[in-house]
Amino acid sequence: MTRSNSSTKKDPERSRASDIPTSKVDIFNTVRRKRAFEEVSAEVKRLIFKGLLRPGDQLPSENELASRLGVGRQTMREAIRYLELSGFITTKKGAKGGAVITDTVLDSISNLLLDAFQMKKATVHDFIVARLEIEKAILKQVLIHIDDENIKLLRNNTSLARKKIENRQLAFHENVEFHKLLAKASKNYIFVVLEETIMTLMADFLSRRQSNLRFSSRVVKMHEDIFKAIVKKNDSEAFTLLEKHLLEVEESLKGFSERSNATREESDAY
Repeated sequence: MTRSNSSTKKDPERSRASDIPTSKVDIFNTVRRKRAFEEVSAEVKRLIFKGLLRPGDQLPSENELASRLGVGRQTMREAIRYLELSGFITTKKGAKGGAVITDTVLDSISNLLLDAFQMKKATVHDFIVARLEIEKAILKQVLIHIDDENIKLLRNNTSLARKKIENRQLAFHENVEFHKLLAKASKNYIFVVLEETIMTLMADFLSRRQSNLRFSSRVVKMHEDIFKAIVKKNDSEAFTLLEKHLLEVEESLKGFSERSNATREESDAY
């Protein structure tokens, strides 16, 4: 990728603020490659990863970007569409519309996993087995790295969930959030990303089954027990409880799997 002549080498010791150009157009590098739309999208992603473009920032117009990057408008449109499908931007219509930086990458990943499940390339069992292995790895790190702030957040989560159950309310949000908080307690951002994706998919599964207070209450009790084992640093008990919990979740999702298969068979009959 060729940089424009206006680019100058910057002192890495200079403050971050001084590294941010005043014009959003000037921060883009010229693109000169065969598959230009991929290079354009890579350039936009580079600026997002570097922090020069952030969620909420609006990109310059297609004409401005195409001119600055040295590509045609059609290439620019393809790049914008590619970035939108990848979850890096959204496009707004109207006089004040255009491409806006957003952070829906996890949603895109979750949708791909859900599509794989719906197309029968992944089963509920596949999902639970993969989730169990990932969450066991997370739990291992949690038992090493958890701190007082993480403990406070998890305690608040289980307390709020318990109060909802006592008031005969489903603790759907709290039960999903519990696993995300565990991932954060691992102090490993990769686990945070993986768990966010897993729980987005899990939330979609659960939203398709008929929820009941009994199941929600059972999940809250399992979370409370896992939390207590973590606080006590009882590794074996924490792992045993986690595995038992996820096997119960798998059992509860069997109905979803059977309904999905029935829907596919009905569709195949036409």
